[in-house]
Amino acid sequence: SEMCIRDSRVHGDTKINVDDNAKLRRPRIAALEDDSQKDPKEIEAGKVDLNYIALDGNIGCMVNGAGLAMATMDLIKLKGGNPANFLDVGGGAGDDQVFTAMKILNEDPHVEAILVNIFTGITRCDMIALGVIRGCQQLHVHKPIVLRLKGTKIDEAKEIISQSGFNMFLTEDLEEAALRAVKMSHIVKMAREAKINISLS
Repeated sequence: SEMCIRDSRVHGDTKINVDDNAKLRRPRIAALEDDSQKDPKEIEAGKVDLNYIALDGNIGCMVNGAGLAMATMDLIKLKGGNPANFLDVGGGAGDDQVFTAMKILNEDPHVEAILVNIFTGITRCDMIALGVIRGCQQLHVHKPIVLRLKGTKIDEAKEIISQSGFNMFLTEDLEEAALRAVKMSHIVKMAREAKINISLS
């Protein structure tokens, strides 16, 4: 904003947005970034190159690709639910990125169900499954998880999940996955409001 004082201009405030890809070329500008103004979950996601934005819903989403993430959130809304975040793990998501994404979703008190929607090409379904299972084991995840995996090594992923001991719902159909995630989130919400302990994971 600018204020006019006696026919002269005084610059009162400035906000700039710097492309993440430009930070390496502009270290002096990057050093001005104030992390205290950011969501801590967003900072943690950025450390492993995840794109994260918190929303006001209760279904945590982990998706690869911005377009697929937007379509997933739209479908959740269409099925009567509300996404809790935009979380894009990228096309080449690895075990560490999936684990960090699980950590962020598990620690979010607003998330009552988790929907993982991965269409693999560069990455593989079995690697995604291993990352999710490692997250469940080490983070003691007790939230219901719906996996929509499709693409490379899907059969291996199914085998890994079936032998993991975790009660996760796996499908290759996105519409079915979104509907199941919405139903599970409703069950968890009603149980919490009624002060009933349930286990869906």
